[in-house]
This record gives sequence, structure tokens and C-alpha cells, in this order.
Amino acid sequence: MIKKELAHIRKQFKLDHDLLKVFDILNVYIMKESSEIYHYECQPFALVDREKQELYMGNFKKLLTGELDQKLFELKFQEDAEEPTKVLLHQGLVTGRTEDWMNFMLLLVEKMLKDTKYERDTVVTFVRGEYFRPTRSRSEESEESEKDELFAHPFILCSVNSTEQQKKTLQFDYVEREFKYNVIVDPIVKLSAPEQGFFYPSVTDNASDVNRILYCTGKANEPDHHYIDQVLNAEKTITAQEERVIFEEIVKEVAGDELDAATLAQVYEEIHRVVDAHQEEEPPKLDYADVERVLTASGVADVTTEQVQRAFETVVDDRNYELKASSVLPKFTSKSLKIETKVATISVSPQDLKYVKQVQYHGKRCLLIEVDEEVVVEGFTLATETL
Repeated sequence: MIKKELAHIRKQFKLDHDLLKVFDILNVYIMKESSEIYHYECQPFALVDREKQELYMGNFKKLLTGELDQKLFELKFQEDAEEPTKVLLHQGLVTGRTEDWMNFMLLLVEKMLKDTKYERDTVVTFVRGEYFRPTRSRSEESEESEKDELFAHPFILCSVNSTEQQKKTLQFDYVEREFKYNVIVDPIVKLSAPEQGFFYPSVTDNASDVNRILYCTGKANEPDHHYIDQVLNAEKTITAQEERVIFEEIVKEVAGDELDAATLAQVYEEIHRVVDAHQEEEPPKLDYADVERVLTASGVADVTTEQVQRAFETVVDDRNYELKASSVLPKFTSKSLKIETKVATISVSPQDLKYVKQVQYHGKRCLLIEVDEEVVVEGFTLATETL
């Protein structure tokens, strides 16, 4: 799955969108004390109150919002799972009977309850439906609409949401003209902040891929490994944050702990070129040969193939390991790099890191930042000093 495919799916999730149909919705309420199903309810989505539909659509869109390998992870199913979730989901996807689909999803909830203790009452929401994609791109010269040729993609979406108790309030009764203490015992389902969930099947080359699933987590770089392994029966994933640490350790093994800002900026520039050249394709990966090329092109001296291979073996115990280029690269045009000192914390983008230097001045380490404009502090323009 690439960003473009994900963006196409996400933008369908709004009411009355003509490229999306949601057939059924199943809500399952789980009690925290017993970790058991307290209540479930299945109905056609079209019969749900419109106000509720809007809340659900907002929840689904929120679930699918985020960066790949940070909040959204495309996972392969395990090949040797004893009771594979892949089979449950595929059966639920192809069945034409709502009752059968509901029973498959309830079996999946039972897997969620096994060996899991929930801190709060939890609501698990499933929907099934289909979205449409054009079978071919529309040319500017063509008079045909892109909707003339559409292909339906059936899907199942799951959203896991915790609940919270409503706050005690003081209310004024206009009729009785008195202040009243109000306690509402009904919990609120936090649809605005889904904790995790999934979208099945995933997408590869604009086609549904039943061998993969898109797992979604509410907190960046914090996937629930128990849920992935035991509930989804999917293979282990590595977050972008973990991948970046691996890359940093490999570079340190080859080039040492110290790099000047210009060299580090060039490293990011080289990786950005790789990512930028493959925007319409699967995310490019960097093997030891690619890392060797990046470091050499960035001005790191005396880099050899053997050095880089040894670094891969030291850090990940696999010389043939491949790093996702998009994961090891901080957001290139935003101020994603933090330079932290005792005096100040400075944010800078990887593309502007070349304007930063650490220098010695009068025997003291100083940070030198090249700027084009005047620097203003609290409305005062700083005077320029000549060193």
C-alpha cells in the first residue's frame, strides 16, 4: 500500500459519498470487570440515525488517518496460525448473509478477549461495505467521466474505542428555578479517539490484497504487538521510529559517533532523492549497498562494502536487512529535527540543516546558524555583531 492508495480510501469515508457503500454495522460492548461481551447490536447502516452515522464516519476517518509505519501498518498474515484470523475475515468478506458476517466478527471479538484485560469498558465497532475505484485513469482529452468504469472493493473495518464516565455537573432548572446536582451514569464512547483497529483487505497496485491487512493504532509508533500477533495473527512489524534508530546505529558503526551538520544534511538529502523518485511506487528500501552509496555521496571518508555489511550484522544480525527509506528520513520540509542544548531547543528541517554548524569560538562550543532575514526577539530586532 502506498500513500496515494490510502488517501483514496480515507477520503471516501463521508456521508452520501457516491463511491462508498456501508451495508451493516455491528457494535459490541465489553465490560472491563469481566472482559466479557455485555451487549451487541447489528443493524443495516442505512437505518442508523444520521447524527450517529456522522459520528461513526468521523471515527472511521480518524482511524485511517496517520503516516504509514507510524500509525498505520500494512501487515502480512502469519502462514502457520492455528485458527487464522485471515480465514475469519475472508469468510466475513465473501458471505452474503449479514448473520453469518456478524457471527464471524463475534468470533474475532472472542479472540480479542482471550488473555486481555481492558482498563475501561470498550466498544468494538465493525462495518462491512464496499468502495469504488476507477479501473483506469481519466485522460484530459477523454469526454468520459472516471466514474464510467468503476470496480467495487468489498471491505471490513474494525474500530476499537474505550469509554469514559461523564463528569458530575451542576445544572440550573429554569422551571423550578433551582440549582441541581446532575449525575449521568451512562458512559461516553470516545469515537473521536479510536485506540486501534484494522481495514481489510489491504491494497496492492490498486487491487484488494486478501493476504495483507492494514492495522491502525491510536498512538504513533506504539502498535499493540499482542493484538497484532494473537488477534490478527499477523507478522511482527517495526515502527518508523525503530527503523530510524537502526539506521542511526548502522551509520555510527561506519562513520563514528560524530558527523558535521553538512554531512548529516547531505545524508538526508540523498535519502530524500530516493524517496522522491519512488512516490508513485511501493516505498523504496535501502540495503547495505544503498547505505554505502548514500554515505559515500555524502562525503563520509573511506567507506567500504565490508564495513557497511559488518555494521548491518552488528546492529540487526542480518547483512541483507532492508530499511524503508521513508522511515529513516525525518519529515524533510518540516522542522522535524530537534537540536537540544542547555540554553535552547531549536527545530530545523532536514533540508535546512546545512545552514547549522557547531564551531569553536574563544575556546567555547557555539551553534552557528546562517539566516537570510533579520532576527526579531519579542519585537526587538537583534543587532548584527561582526566576529
